[in-house]
Amino acid sequence: MLTSDQKNDFDALLPGESTEAGASRRTALKAALGVGYAAAAMPLMAQTAIKTPADGLRTGQTTFEVNGFKVPVIFSAPAGKTNLPVILVIQEIFGVHEYIADTTRRLAKAGYLAIAPELYARQGNPLQYTEAAKLMSEIVSKVPDAQVMADLDGAVKWAGANGGDLRKVGITGFCWGGRITWLYAEQSRNVKAGVAWYGRLVGTPSELTPKHPLDLAAGLKAPVLGLYGGQDSGIPLTTVNQMKDALAEAGKQGNAAARASEFVVYPAAPHAFHADYRPSFRKEAAEDGFGRALAWFKQHGVGPDAMPAS
Repeated sequence: MLTSDQKNDFDALLPGESTEAGASRRTALKAALGVGYAAAAMPLMAQTAIKTPADGLRTGQTTFEVNGFKVPVIFSAPAGKTNLPVILVIQEIFGVHEYIADTTRRLAKAGYLAIAPELYARQGNPLQYTEAAKLMSEIVSKVPDAQVMADLDGAVKWAGANGGDLRKVGITGFCWGGRITWLYAEQSRNVKAGVAWYGRLVGTPSELTPKHPLDLAAGLKAPVLGLYGGQDSGIPLTTVNQMKDALAEAGKQGNAAARASEFVVYPAAPHAFHADYRPSFRKEAAEDGFGRALAWFKQHGVGPDAMPAS
């Protein structure tokens, strides 16, 4: 049984258009993805997916240890370079698959050491699932925020030992990872800037997810750029406005990171508008958002040519 928050996350994966009467959630999800979830681990159609070549890059897979557990991570970086700015890339609800790997390559082409840790690894392998609801109930719902925060601390430590400049650390995440981006920007003193792509902002507290971005606005330690879709069925714009108000109030109380945070809403875009392997992809919004993300990182001292933020 999905909680209300998990149901909202699930609904956000569905297409904005209505489905035929009586269609099951699984059928609707197939419509949203173009086929069943099993193909979500790879681009659905080669002619619509972005494929970033690895030439000139150092890419690979490895692990780093956190509390005795070896967390898998994929990484991309400009070949032959060190002291690189670091971007943590946080997975969608579907886990670390080719789209996320490609995103690390795009960031590496822009001059970053980009790393994507597999944050569900203790709970299971999301790529083995063919039903999104089952994935959410059996894996995603069992992932504690505290575990994720510790794993991200471990990822930062790994980056520092593998060519990263820990004076220049940023974070970006998509869907499930968008929410995590807000949370880590509140917890970590390493992160200088974040970019959250359509991450849920509100929710019901639970033992594993005790607080949500709205609850943490007053404690934000790094400015976050929120990129959201005006047609996102799972993240109402009312919640975006709630977060804006909370950040504005925190800014008035002297929180510089909250005051510097911003939102961009793409009126015609649905949820997952950056996910080029799905029909939700909106090329113009995705390209504009990625350009804004790079500019945001540079503005806040996390660019390849930027001075480290103080």
